[in-house]
Amino acid sequence: MDMEIRVTSETGRLNGVIVHTPGPEVTHVHPDNMHELLFDDIIFESQASQEHRDMLEIFRTAMPEGGQVYEVLDLVRQAFGFEEARLFFVERLIRRYPDKLLATRRQAMLELDAGELTRFAVDGVHAALPDVRLNPSPNILFTRDLAAVIGKRIVLSQFARTARIRESILMETLIMFHSLFDTVRDHVIRIPDTDTIEGGDILVASENLVLIGMSERTSFSGVMQAGKSILEKGVETVLIVDIPKQRSSMHLDTIFTFASPNECVVFPPAIVNRTHNVVALRRQGDQLTTSLKPSLKHALEEYLHQDMTFINCGGDQTVMQYREQWSDGANLFCLAPGVVVGYERNVHSFEAMARHGYSIMTQHEFIAAYKDTGFHPDKSGKIAISFTGHELCRGRGGARCMTLPISRSDD
Repeated sequence: MDMEIRVTSETGRLNGVIVHTPGPEVTHVHPDNMHELLFDDIIFESQASQEHRDMLEIFRTAMPEGGQVYEVLDLVRQAFGFEEARLFFVERLIRRYPDKLLATRRQAMLELDAGELTRFAVDGVHAALPDVRLNPSPNILFTRDLAAVIGKRIVLSQFARTARIRESILMETLIMFHSLFDTVRDHVIRIPDTDTIEGGDILVASENLVLIGMSERTSFSGVMQAGKSILEKGVETVLIVDIPKQRSSMHLDTIFTFASPNECVVFPPAIVNRTHNVVALRRQGDQLTTSLKPSLKHALEEYLHQDMTFINCGGDQTVMQYREQWSDGANLFCLAPGVVVGYERNVHSFEAMARHGYSIMTQHEFIAAYKDTGFHPDKSGKIAISFTGHELCRGRGGARCMTLPISRSDD
């Protein structure tokens, strides 16, 4: 596939992105095990799928000619067309689920065709494997956590929760066997499976600056292992951001995202009100050096060499900041510099963006305005696009969580 895998910022114009439209795996989530599967509520599949398709229509309208939206299970199915890929996946599945006695069903799994094995990989059940029952993998909706592209390299996630192990195996299978990843296959940053790091904690501020959140899902050792490898590959500075270890702020991108090269949407209690929680990790010869920074804003301004504007998720009222952070008001996704997408329910966050010069458009207004004429971000000014996500929001992830960008133009 002719797609240059390269991401040097959070805000460069989107050329390629991997997503997953919700399917039967979310319907398989039972109220009794939804918390084990990292969900706070059960999702109505058909409505969530429609909301997701509407979001993708915004993406396709905003992307340049030749831009691609890839469904992750389409990629998996294509990779499973190779016998070596199916064997790779099954062997790792057996190794990572030793208590499920999958080795006894190895041949039966290998005999599934590409489509059947793909569905089994996500649903956890298949008629041809009546004695095998794994939990579904509904969190594959949040493709952001599978990996992170940094420049022309890719960080492969190691998940902190058992519920997501199968996703990491699927992503590794794609990297190893799908042609889309030919150019990065020899440039994968891996960490030991005794450590953890997830894509939602990794933000690419610029070609020379990467942020990694130390969260409830990304461990200190995971941060250090990944940070060391990132610095060895040419990035100048990694900012380690210590964030509250709690469900509501499970990743850095749930409380902090870029809206433009010099503007960020932030959850003030966890970002603005916290001090001395940022460490700059750099290389000096063969040694790693660290320096404590007074705040994230100070550190960004120091290493990006520009003033930064922080826009409050939820506006200026504390109660609205908490309410809208809970519904992913700080989890915006950039389609181009100053062009972002987020849930319409976060009205106070959109009002705050309007006060900072953003035009507010609904998904329907944006698509109607640009679908036929083409979207040119250099002419549009700053835009914040709202879309309906009442069911998607139940999964506790916003537009950034549901996207894995693999190709962006430079800002």
